[in-house]
Amino acid sequence: MSRASFAPEVQHPSGAIFGDRIMVLADGLAKWSESPEGLTCTFLSAAHRAVANEIAELMTAAGLDTAIDATANVVGRYNSKRPSAKTIIVGSHYDTVRDAGKYDGRLGILVGLVVAEHIVQNRLDLPFNLEVAAFSEEEGVRFSTSYVGSSAVAGRFNADLLDRRDKHGTSLAEALRAAGHDPKTIPSLARDRAGLAGYLEVHIEQGPVLLAENLPVGVVTEIAGNSRFLVRVEGEAGHAGTVPMALRHDAAAAAAEITLMVEQYGKEFGLLGTVGRLAVPNGAINLVPGVCEMSLDIRSGNDATRKTAVAGILANIARIADRRGVTATCLEVLDEAAVPCSTRFQNAFAAAIARAGLSVRRLPSGAGHDAVMFSGITDIGMLFVRCGNGGVSHSPRETVEARDADIAARILLDVLSNLDQA
Repeated sequence: MSRASFAPEVQHPSGAIFGDRIMVLADGLAKWSESPEGLTCTFLSAAHRAVANEIAELMTAAGLDTAIDATANVVGRYNSKRPSAKTIIVGSHYDTVRDAGKYDGRLGILVGLVVAEHIVQNRLDLPFNLEVAAFSEEEGVRFSTSYVGSSAVAGRFNADLLDRRDKHGTSLAEALRAAGHDPKTIPSLARDRAGLAGYLEVHIEQGPVLLAENLPVGVVTEIAGNSRFLVRVEGEAGHAGTVPMALRHDAAAAAAEITLMVEQYGKEFGLLGTVGRLAVPNGAINLVPGVCEMSLDIRSGNDATRKTAVAGILANIARIADRRGVTATCLEVLDEAAVPCSTRFQNAFAAAIARAGLSVRRLPSGAGHDAVMFSGITDIGMLFVRCGNGGVSHSPRETVEARDADIAARILLDVLSNLDQA
């Protein structure tokens, strides 16, 4: 099946037949929000359910067999004419963080949708079944757990999560039932591994690399592994005017030194080290801090490097605490391995980019994505799309150009048109 057979017959005035439509659809989905001031669409809220229904209507109108499943995923399917065909899933998420942008997650859904719509309209015969999946919960805002929808499809849903409660005391199971879903049927959503031919995801980069290099798209090589800790530093509170500097056991000063040490480790090891939370409970302007609470986030595409760095960071925290006469308790809350994208799909995306006359840029993802859930289940591949505004994401300032969305759709279409089933 040649790439030429996939060329749209009708051109939009701007030349971005896919991109312009994607922008319009993204604007349409963004009208549903939990707050009037910005875009917030968290799991199973009224806005979230409205977006699911709208995506389902779009998929149905595109000619896909569409359903909303027991975890509120919206899945549209185009069946191959070949009885033994396996399935390729093209997916991303439609939930958002609070005060979000319009394209994180949703761009990938809409790219998959317009490409599938084109395939259906042109009655193209694929050697595999195609599913476009809009996953319900990737960000983990409401129940502090990510990948609810994609884990169900990948057969990795943890049933214990059904008892987890949100800040209002509602359990995940109760929220699902209130939205008309049956939690008991979640295990049946798992796809047969032997029947999968791959998982593909298009996503905004959420960073500045492609923007800085003036490239519309890039091939993702791996999704970084992640170690997270909550750290509590306990010293001795005292009066800011009466405790001499040499006799202080200042928890905040220790935390500040730890923060700078983590930054230095990031530079030396070529990884990402972040202290994203730094708080002094009951702090006052005239009080030497007795307690400081902080978080650690360490990410790398190389698990060995990450684990070596984490061990060094924890050892240094202990040394800093001992020298300053404070205690530091470190609680690990996440240890997630790096996820490599398959060479097969990396090369397929790279070949399509080259055929489009563009430079091929390979880069890692520091953020997690639904693709993580399919690692070890089937081959995964990801395509990054350039962000504007310095690469900012999780913000109303998040932007994508129609022409870049158009290129991403054409690249995905090219990949699907030239991909064998096996």
